[in-house]
Amino acid sequence: MAQVQPDNSPSADPVTDPAVQEKVESARQVASQLLKGIKQIGMYRHNEAKFPEFLARTHEALTAHTEKHGALLIKVEQQNFMTYGEPLFAEDTPLPYKFFRDGIRQLILRPGLSIEELVTFTLIALSEPERGAEDVLAQLWRSGLEHLEYVVVEGFRMDEVSEEEVEVEVDRVVGYLYSRLKTSSEDYLRFARVNAEDLDSKLDGVEQMRGLVVAGTYASDELKARLQREISEEEGARLFPKLVSAIFLVIEGGVEDRELLEEIFVQLLDAMLIQDDYGTINQMLLKMRALAQRAPGGEIERLVSYFTQKMGDEQRVMRLAEMLKATRPRNPVDIHRYIQALDSSAVFALLSALETIDIPENRLLMCDALARFAQDNPHPFVQRLESERPQTVRDMVYILEKSDHPERVKMFGLVMLNKNLAVKLEVMNIIARGRTTEARKLILDALNDPAAQVRMLAARLLPEFDRDRAYMDLMRLMREASFDKKSLEERTACYAALGSTALPGAISLMLQTLSVKPTLLNKKKVLEDKLLAVTGLAAACSIPGYKALQGVVEDKTQPIEVLTAARKAMYQTKKTLFGETTASEEA
Repeated sequence: MAQVQPDNSPSADPVTDPAVQEKVESARQVASQLLKGIKQIGMYRHNEAKFPEFLARTHEALTAHTEKHGALLIKVEQQNFMTYGEPLFAEDTPLPYKFFRDGIRQLILRPGLSIEELVTFTLIALSEPERGAEDVLAQLWRSGLEHLEYVVVEGFRMDEVSEEEVEVEVDRVVGYLYSRLKTSSEDYLRFARVNAEDLDSKLDGVEQMRGLVVAGTYASDELKARLQREISEEEGARLFPKLVSAIFLVIEGGVEDRELLEEIFVQLLDAMLIQDDYGTINQMLLKMRALAQRAPGGEIERLVSYFTQKMGDEQRVMRLAEMLKATRPRNPVDIHRYIQALDSSAVFALLSALETIDIPENRLLMCDALARFAQDNPHPFVQRLESERPQTVRDMVYILEKSDHPERVKMFGLVMLNKNLAVKLEVMNIIARGRTTEARKLILDALNDPAAQVRMLAARLLPEFDRDRAYMDLMRLMREASFDKKSLEERTACYAALGSTALPGAISLMLQTLSVKPTLLNKKKVLEDKLLAVTGLAAACSIPGYKALQGVVEDKTQPIEVLTAARKAMYQTKKTLFGETTASEEA
């Protein structure tokens, strides 16, 4: 076993030596600033960019100490840091135990320690090895901090005591602890409280060593998971609601210090955000608004405004986005209410957060909540209609349509200038749902779009607005000289759109086309036109259309291609109008 390192901490008496007392007070100032920095990091753990800012005062105090007194020597106890035999923290804290548990007995902070090294050291101190992080000693070794040194105790050897005697005394410690942990009940935990005085009397005569870790049977993973779940449920179901209720009782009793109230509620807000507990945040806001209504224009009303503003701060909105990026929320309604409660100044932060979310359900949740803001101020959303990202354009169109803004159709005109074909087609379908005059005009203008797919979709959408007007517009289009030069696919779409109006004039035009007799020079064109007419009759999906198709099938003078197409269209129409056809009819 390795030799225990001697304690190198100074032994001067701080009570009688003014110089030593000055060093102790300076070291305590460093420890005090460190605790404040750790508190801020705990509240804003997601905002790593600000960690150096949170620890700036700690670094200033440490620099002042090392420049005046040299390296800061810290002795590590279980519940406190010591220097010259004096504790650095006013109260015991669990922070030193992480170092003590790994055998670290002394920390030496050398002059020249940078803010980056201080941040790294603080994050190591805040890590949680019991939740999967590396132990503190391994992290310190891996980080290679140039201006930080530490002394580690290794092994069990003690001066003038043999290894066998040490083992016997360790066995006595383990035996005592084991007797305190034994139980005959099935309902037990693997932990028990041991009174320090009882332990000292029981182990009278044993050379005691601190920092000893005794290996044994560890708690199972199932037990750990159950304990963590119970603790989480305890926090969510009882601890935080009771804390919030207590704070509101104090407010109702009368508190005039607005700054104190603001700090309390912001800290509660951050705690709830870390827990992803948006339901409690909504309840807090609801209670504050209820109190504000009792005293309009008072401090509580200003507190509500301040609290709502803090809810919409960029770092808090991005915390929400980080959660939505990774998982589907358990209570989407709470998140929807949280977003809708934000001030309009949070719109740009929310739109930036939306860009980072890939899960479709979570994007839809954000878009639904943003619709309220678009109704009051559509400008930020209209700006993003010109985005090069198709998903962003789709989201903005959805939000504007959901907002039911009276000018939204005019805003969609910007999308029709978008170069992305898929986006234009998708937006046209959304526009067609409006059934307004402005929407119909946009669809009608799309008949002249350079893209054939856009023109075809526009032709199919026109009858959904007004059949009579669509009939006139499509007839005018089909009479143009350039119509015959269009592709067969586009002409088919136009005939189908005309037939879908199911007007007598459309049926008559199809029958007139089918009655044309081909000549030697126009045989191919007449055949194409007849097939297009059959497509139009099928698209009518009406009794007159069905009878017209039946007449074509019975006309044996028609080309075989027309008869085959008409028969298929007739059976499909009958199936749609009257249900499934029998096998004998199809034969």
